[in-house]
Amino acid sequence: MKIGFLIYGSLNTLSGGYLYDRKLVEYLRAQGDDVEIISLPWRNYATHLTDNLTFRLPPSLDILIQDELNHPSLIAANRRPHPYPIVSLVHHLRCSELRPKRQNDFYRVIERKYLQSVDGFIFNSQTTKGVVNGLIGNYRPGVIAYPPTDRFGEAISEEEICKRAKSNELRILFLGNIIERKGLHTLLDAIRLLTFDLRLEIIGSLTADPAYAKQMQDFVTANGLSSIVTFHGALNNEQLLEKLRQAHLLVVPSSYEGFGIVYLEGMCFGLPAIGTTAGAAGEIIEHGKTGYLIQPNNSAALATHISELASNRDLLTQLSLNARRRYTQQPAWNETAGQIRTFLQSLTQQQ
Repeated sequence: MKIGFLIYGSLNTLSGGYLYDRKLVEYLRAQGDDVEIISLPWRNYATHLTDNLTFRLPPSLDILIQDELNHPSLIAANRRPHPYPIVSLVHHLRCSELRPKRQNDFYRVIERKYLQSVDGFIFNSQTTKGVVNGLIGNYRPGVIAYPPTDRFGEAISEEEICKRAKSNELRILFLGNIIERKGLHTLLDAIRLLTFDLRLEIIGSLTADPAYAKQMQDFVTANGLSSIVTFHGALNNEQLLEKLRQAHLLVVPSSYEGFGIVYLEGMCFGLPAIGTTAGAAGEIIEHGKTGYLIQPNNSAALATHISELASNRDLLTQLSLNARRRYTQQPAWNETAGQIRTFLQSLTQQQ
């Protein structure tokens, strides 16, 4: 197949969504498909809307995949006649994020127009599919293909998990770009309430939202947390592997996740995960068994769960082993990527 893949910016951008896109492109190319990356420049939302005045879809394709992130740029182009199917890869909807209702009402109108302009969907979770269907109805074909979670290979051994749980200092890992949606402020506020021996390692880009990142760094300094909280920025795989092996607990209390690859990647290392009830984290985290789910921005509840695991290492061990088992039950990426390719082929044959 000759496949177009439309994104903003670079395919090598560090985020869970771009990891999904990148791995999908790699898989399709490995199957012999010709995949052309079509990149629009990153700008602000209002400027992206002006792309509708000038952007035209590329010719000579069998099918075009569009990352739904690009939705504000594509409504007009999609509605013009095109000789191939358009598939939207939906990680999560912008209008699902936590923000004032008036803003989300505006985004909802734009996203609905975009979603109605495509011929099919790739969903990263059952939750994402439900949100899209709730917005436009369930009348277009789609496939649920869970994100790639096996980039680190085999899960660590149960013996290593049990040994690690006995160390005195509780080591907490936050993994994700330092943006408000990922909820680092909730975690830091919870850490401020705790008095036992712990360490928080924060791994993720500090440049995705520089103002927010500086606010978080200033919070750490102002609250005397610098001795126990470390900002590492983005790390290479070898450094990241070391931090994952050393940690006891993964905490990413996002205000919304369309899936949450990071939770499963942490479970590969036996890390119980703490996320929120907003979005699809509940498809991964079983409350009280593989981690905990809190309401967004509830730092008091987060502090309670962290404190419980720090004081009860038998409980920590059990949740860690459960988390490892949950990881081993997840379908391999090649299986889900194969479902996507079969879906794409079925759409090209209908054209």
